[in-house]
Amino acid sequence: MPVKSNNGTLANKFARAGYNTIVKRNSIFLTTIFVSAFAAEMVFDSVSDRIWDNINKGRQWKDISAKYATDE
Repeated sequence: MPVKSNNGTLANKFARAGYNTIVKRNSIFLTTIFVSAFAAEMVFDSVSDRIWDNINKGRQWKDISAKYATDE
């Protein structure tokens, strides 16, 4: 029968701390999931918008509106 020691590896200590901080209580776990999903969505939207703007530079209305805008 293996003997359990109180000394864990660094990864084991981080895993235990993460479990006790986030996963142990359902309300904190769900809040963490929702906040993480919201942050990931914002990052994904920003990155995809930048990629789209770089690919279509010079062909979008915001790039060519000065040529067609009229002051009345």
